[in-house]
Amino acid sequence: MRLVLAWLAMLVVSVLNGVARDVGYGRDLDPLFAQQLSTLYGMTLLGMVIAAFNWRWPFASTAAAWLAGFLWVAMTVAFEFLFFHYVAGHPWAELLANYNLAAGRLWVLLLAWVAIAPALFHCLFTRLRR
Repeated sequence: MRLVLAWLAMLVVSVLNGVARDVGYGRDLDPLFAQQLSTLYGMTLLGMVIAAFNWRWPFASTAAAWLAGFLWVAMTVAFEFLFFHYVAGHPWAELLANYNLAAGRLWVLLLAWVAIAPALFHCLFTRLRR
């Protein structure tokens, strides 16, 4: 249950990050650059959420931290495709374009960060607590 609550916190942070881009700084920037900047902001903000979660409720092991990261990535990808296609009406091609790193889309890096960050923070905090 805590993993789902942490993911919901990450979802709220991500939505707010997207709103800030769409109604704020993104209006004055090239769309690709705004998306890249938003992705970097998102990685920072999600890292803070993951670190706070990991500090408050430490994972039992590094394996558990990896499992949480992969679960969060799966939930994120499922939400992205299901919500943005079926609710927001974005075509599949547009959603898949976010995964094109060669075109400058950095979304894949954010997903990689969400997968790696729990284990990274777990190892870091385990050492700090010694």
